[in-house]
Amino acid sequence: MKTIKFAVDSDGIAIATVDVADKPMNVITPEFMDDIAEVAERIRNDDKVKGAVITSGKSSFMAGADLKEMVATFDQRTDAAEVYAWCRKLQQAYRKVETCGKPVAAAINGTALGGGLELALACHYRVVGNDPKTKLGQPEVQIGLMPGAGGTQRLLRLMGIEPTLRLTTEGTHVTPEKALELGFVNEVVEPGREIEAAKAWVMRGEDATPAWDQKGFKVPGGAGLMNPRAIQTQMVGTALLQKATNHNYPAPIAIMSAVYEGSVLPMDTALDVESKYFTQLLMHPSSRNMTRTLFLNKGAADKLARRPEGPAKKPVAKLGILGAGMMGAGVAYVSAYAGIEVVLLDMSAENAEKGKDYSRGLLQKRIDRGKMSADKAADILERIHTTDDYSKLKGCDLVIEAVFEDRKIKADVTAKTEAVIAADAIFASNTSTLPITGLAEASGRPDQFIGIHFFSPVDKMPLVEIIVGEKTGDVAIAQALDYVQQIRKTPIVVNDSRGFYTSRVFGTYSKEGITMLSEGVNPALIENMAKQAGMAVGPLAVTDEVSLELSYHVMEQTRKGLGADYKPSVADDVITKFVKELGRTGKKSGKGFYDYPQGAKKHLWSGLSDHYPQTAEQPTPAEVRKRLLYIQSIETVRCMDEGVVTHPADADIGSIFGWGFPPYTGGTISFIETEGLEHFVAEADRLAATYGDRFAVPASLRVMAEKGETFYGSIGAKSKRSAA
Repeated sequence: MKTIKFAVDSDGIAIATVDVADKPMNVITPEFMDDIAEVAERIRNDDKVKGAVITSGKSSFMAGADLKEMVATFDQRTDAAEVYAWCRKLQQAYRKVETCGKPVAAAINGTALGGGLELALACHYRVVGNDPKTKLGQPEVQIGLMPGAGGTQRLLRLMGIEPTLRLTTEGTHVTPEKALELGFVNEVVEPGREIEAAKAWVMRGEDATPAWDQKGFKVPGGAGLMNPRAIQTQMVGTALLQKATNHNYPAPIAIMSAVYEGSVLPMDTALDVESKYFTQLLMHPSSRNMTRTLFLNKGAADKLARRPEGPAKKPVAKLGILGAGMMGAGVAYVSAYAGIEVVLLDMSAENAEKGKDYSRGLLQKRIDRGKMSADKAADILERIHTTDDYSKLKGCDLVIEAVFEDRKIKADVTAKTEAVIAADAIFASNTSTLPITGLAEASGRPDQFIGIHFFSPVDKMPLVEIIVGEKTGDVAIAQALDYVQQIRKTPIVVNDSRGFYTSRVFGTYSKEGITMLSEGVNPALIENMAKQAGMAVGPLAVTDEVSLELSYHVMEQTRKGLGADYKPSVADDVITKFVKELGRTGKKSGKGFYDYPQGAKKHLWSGLSDHYPQTAEQPTPAEVRKRLLYIQSIETVRCMDEGVVTHPADADIGSIFGWGFPPYTGGTISFIETEGLEHFVAEADRLAATYGDRFAVPASLRVMAEKGETFYGSIGAKSKRSAA
């Protein structure tokens, strides 16, 4: 066997050690599926074998399927029967282990997730080492899937409907002690004693027939079509899922259906039900989208897939931050938390110290919640040194400016900083809109000038956008990426442009919402459909949060920068009116598109209809949704055409983790592929004819649609041509 070492000891106990070659962690491969089925046959048929222990030859027990294989399954298999057979293979191999007629125990020596946990669940007894790093769970829902190798049915029969639904629809990981409490682990032992304890149980000669295959078995907590608790769980759970997913995510619904149906069926029939739901999900684009973007592409980005190969790895030991406002304070916190010495500089020492207060507040919350000791928090705070003296920046490897969005101010702090930092230090701007190439004109070393764009709040937002100016060198790119990896964020690399990628595309979302408002579309319809589409916040609400005043300032900066090339929009007029005429500047001032009464929930401003009366005939909800999603994807294609974004993976990652494009879509580019390029182009043409040229698709997209190409397929084809 290629993935499992099988040996029988002197006590007649078979030890099956899973060790998938060339993988840092055991994952399910086609070879493993064959091997685990063979293990079950050997246990059953070898008279010398009294029972077996299944364990791992690696530091963790086992993960789930190879995610690249999952994406390939979606892309390559279109026949439901074929996909069903593929899904069923592992599930039935595990069932063979469960029904082999001899006691089998799992010695879980480390993390067991997904199909790895399902292997343990197919054993008759589960022992796990009490290592705090060990996590157990069924996280498949996070990539648009569900447990497909018996997880929904065995967990259901071990701990009942409600806890099973909570674990599988949330995709949470639990500790060994919590797993024992929930009832899907039988014994927790000291790390290193897992096999010993598992063998001891096998030697006791317990009945190897699963409880659910025995007559009279009942699901813990009750089940059945007439059971009050089961019905209540189903009713409440359905309502909660609707609220959480807006029916955009089919996986939680499939999980609930499989659990509920399986609870009233014999095990083999229930497993078949699970397989059918799993097949439906695997053939659904949301699982492909989420797997590809949230795990494969994000994983590659976290490993610095876009890092230039030449420059040596150089972690930041000392970081300078110019500006102790919300952004600068947030960058200081995440950097100090990662172990970096930070110099936080502002116009006055008092302002700088106020910026440090942000870290004090966040750390105190962690202490209060029992997530951090006071000593560790104190160590982190000691790494943040506040000042108003530029000479204190001496020795910084990297300096990030986070001052007001004004070229003159940024030029001034750049000159003052470069006067004291080392010749090889990197200078970065956290600007969200001003072109890096223009800002670099104030630098005496533009090859070491780069954009490092964080998102607010910095401590929560996972993405960092690295912006490459015309003269930015590979060393600056490499060191910026190294720093982002240090602070455990996900980077994308984009080329310089006004608004770069994230701010530029996200701006189309808020502008489209504001444009619809000016057309007389009901503002509640705009906001609600945005959220139902999967956006975290409606376009009017997010403009308030960013602040209408800042939007106006950026608009004026852009107008000055572009001159005659600036293209005004209806949204510009609305923003100008709110800021200059109405004095409604956003959430901070307590009034914008929304009112923010003290001690009460925000609500849309009642005066909106006075200035923008609603039309008698309103668009359909589907039309509002389409406008909001299409406008963002079309602008993304323009960014790719212009070379601002060079890879669809960066476009997808940036859209989801940067501004909250719906994760089920896989991102702005995957959304186009899911719609189908031909259909997308046709709909965009209709939108352009109805609402304006902003919906006009780039010629490149039209050509791709005519040729039947896709963005990710084209990347693969280019790679193959390059290799040839």
